[in-house]
Amino acid sequence: MSLQISRQKIAFTVLVLFGVSYLFISLPRCTSDKDKPNPQPTASQPAQPPVQQVAPPAFNADSAYHFVKKQVDFGPRVPNTEAHRKCAAWIAGTFKKHGLTVIEQKFQAPHFKGGTFDCVNIIAQYNPENPRRILLAAHWDSRFQADQDTKDKTKPILGADDGGSGVGVLLEIARLLKEQPVDIGVDLICFDAEDQGNDADDGQDHSKTWCLGAQHWSKNLHRPGYMPAFGILLDMVGGANPKFQKEGISMQAAPGIVQKVWSVAASLGYSNVFVEEMGAPVTDDHYFIITNARIPIIDVISRPGGTRSGFVPHWHTHDDDMDAIDKNTLRIVGEVCLGAIYRTHNGTL
Repeated sequence: MSLQISRQKIAFTVLVLFGVSYLFISLPRCTSDKDKPNPQPTASQPAQPPVQQVAPPAFNADSAYHFVKKQVDFGPRVPNTEAHRKCAAWIAGTFKKHGLTVIEQKFQAPHFKGGTFDCVNIIAQYNPENPRRILLAAHWDSRFQADQDTKDKTKPILGADDGGSGVGVLLEIARLLKEQPVDIGVDLICFDAEDQGNDADDGQDHSKTWCLGAQHWSKNLHRPGYMPAFGILLDMVGGANPKFQKEGISMQAAPGIVQKVWSVAASLGYSNVFVEEMGAPVTDDHYFIITNARIPIIDVISRPGGTRSGFVPHWHTHDDDMDAIDKNTLRIVGEVCLGAIYRTHNGTL
């Protein structure tokens, strides 16, 4: 996860200055069959066969937990390290193993402390030729320093939750899509260098030092004109006792998508987790995707409160290890994402 609460006000102001509020009108939205015209078939327009309904498969939290642990076992995934290189190869290979078409988008980005990061966005495409697409994303790097800890503040963190959890959910979804196919396209994107930014509380705008992978991808889309129906970003989705509020930038840019995803959660009995509360705006990967690529994407990020930042207690500390991961949280988030995917296929979202 990128920035502290003091940065969020800056992000929201910049968002408005960019004029993203017009996305209420201009961006495509996910609609149900009830919203669509239903002309009577004619001789030259045969009736379309009904969509074959497909039930979402059971999300395996043990498998998702395993995928998180595999990332953590490499060590901190900071760009320019051996752990980073090995983990990138493993993530890409795992997506390929489950039958997805993978693009490794390599790029270089400057670090605010000096020097250059060698980075890679991992783009896994399910049904790559299907024009009807949705996007699920997470970041896969981990923070280069434990700036919120009381000890070893300059050492990198393992990032089991902040980075690893979202990717673990995406990898499990990839496995399940192979087992239970649907007739839509799904892009699972793991963004690099999200968590390497400047967190100084000095009144300056350091937002562009964060989310370097999303910034690069949103200006260099893997397909010209790429525009999914909607996107969901997962960040810190593995901690115990989660609380997912309706994040501020998501509500500014794509409130209809927020409502649809929250309705999926409610139908699954998770209204106590995906709560009916407005959350503060957070500078995260979705912010740059919205402003640069005009893609309607929302941020699912845990803000349980109880800390100065509002984030989980292990945020940017050395406690963000496998002990911070709760399988039940992985399962809840995975089931909601699968619900969004399969209901889109079925035409019921």
